[in-house]
Amino acid sequence: MEQNEEKVAGGYDVIVVGAGAAGMMAAGTAARSGKRVLLIEKMEKSGRKVRITGKGRCNVTNARPAEEFASQVRTNAEFLRQAFAGFDNRATIRFFERMGVKLDIERGERVFPRSGKAWDIANALLEFCVENGVKILYDTRVTEIMTVCGKVFGVRYVNKRGFVRKEECPAVIVATGGLSYPATGSAGDGYAFAADLGHRIEPVRPSLTPLVSSHAQFGHLCGAKLRNVRATLFVDNEPVREEFGELGFSERGIEGAVALRVSRDAVDALIDGRRVKLVLDLKPALSEEQLRDRIRRETEELAPTEFLFELLRKLVPKQLVMPLAYELDVHSKTYLSKVAEPVFERLVKVLKGWVFPVTDYAPFEYAVVTAGGVSCDEVNPYTMESTKVPGLYFAGEVLDLDANTGGYNLQIAFSTGRLAGMLKK
Repeated sequence: MEQNEEKVAGGYDVIVVGAGAAGMMAAGTAARSGKRVLLIEKMEKSGRKVRITGKGRCNVTNARPAEEFASQVRTNAEFLRQAFAGFDNRATIRFFERMGVKLDIERGERVFPRSGKAWDIANALLEFCVENGVKILYDTRVTEIMTVCGKVFGVRYVNKRGFVRKEECPAVIVATGGLSYPATGSAGDGYAFAADLGHRIEPVRPSLTPLVSSHAQFGHLCGAKLRNVRATLFVDNEPVREEFGELGFSERGIEGAVALRVSRDAVDALIDGRRVKLVLDLKPALSEEQLRDRIRRETEELAPTEFLFELLRKLVPKQLVMPLAYELDVHSKTYLSKVAEPVFERLVKVLKGWVFPVTDYAPFEYAVVTAGGVSCDEVNPYTMESTKVPGLYFAGEVLDLDANTGGYNLQIAFSTGRLAGMLKK
C-alpha cells in the first residue's frame, strides 16, 4: 500500500508536511473534497508513531461525553472546542469502522482496534489518503516553507537522492508532530518552520513521561506493577494533583497511567526548580484504622515464629516485600513475635503514604506526547490557519495542545487534522 512518487507533478492545491495521524487525516480530507494533495514524509513509511502507540495496540480515542473529554485536555481546551465539535470521538469511531477497522471500548472508555494491532489504524489512515488520490513522497525532508508577500508560496525539500527541489502551492499544512519518540521522525521540524515564519513557540517539554525518583529502594522496585493505588503529587509540600489507577516501576522511572497523568505538573515544577514528590496510597479503600485492624488480624492468623516477610506478603505484591521491609528498617526474616509495635504503626503509615522524591523526568525518547509548541493564540480555531501567514495551517502535536493519557491526544490529532484538511478560509 505504501507509495512513493519520485517525480512530483506540479499543480497541487495543498502540501501536507508529515504523514502521522494528523497529517494523513488532513491529506485525505483535503483530497476527498477534490483538492490536489501532496503529502511529504521524512521517514520511509507513514504513521510510524501511530504504529507503536498504546504499546502496539493504539488507543484510538476515548468515548467519554464531550464535557468529560474536554476536562482531560491539559492545554488550550477551549481552542480545541471547534475542531472537536466538527469531528469528535464518535466521528472518529465511525470513520475507522467505515474503513473496515472494528473497534472495542474498554475500561475507562478507551477505544482500541479489536485486533489489538496499531498497524490497522495506521494502514486505514494511509488507505484513506491513497483511495482519495493523495500523492505521497517518503524519505523526503522539507527544509523550508516558502512565502511571497507574506503568503504561502510552496515548499522546498530534499528528496531521497539528496537533491533539493521545490514545489509551489497556495496552502501548506504542518503536521510534523512534536519531539516525543524521536526515532519515529519527530524532531521538532514544525517548530522551526513556524518560528521562521514569525510564530511564537511555547516552551516544549516531555508530557506523559516516566518520573525519575531518588528513592533508595527504587532499584529493587523495577518491574513491579501496582493496581488500584492512589497517587498524590506534591510540589513544595503542597498537594497539586491526585490520580487513581495503575502504576509501575522500570529503569525509566515511575510509570503507568497514574504516573503519566501527573507527570505534566511534575515536569513543569521540576523545570521551575521546585521540590516534587509522589506519595502512594497502596490501600486507598481502607482508612488507617481499618488497615490497623487488617494488619492485626493477619498477624494473629500467623504463628509467632513466622517471619515479617509472611505478613508483608499478605499485604503487598511479592516484589514490594523487600523494599517495604527496608523502608521499615526491619529485616524481613525477623520473627513476628520480635517485631515492635512502632514498626506496625510505621507499616500503616507507609502503606497509606509511601513517599517517592521525584528528582527528574524521562526524556522525549520515552514521552508519549510533547507539551508546548506553536502558540494557539496565533492559529484560527475555526480553520487551523495561521493568523500571521495566510495559507499556512497547523494540525496535531505541533500545536500547543496536549491531554491526559487515554486516547485523548490521538483524538486531538484527528480533530485538528480533519479541520485543517477542510482548508476553510
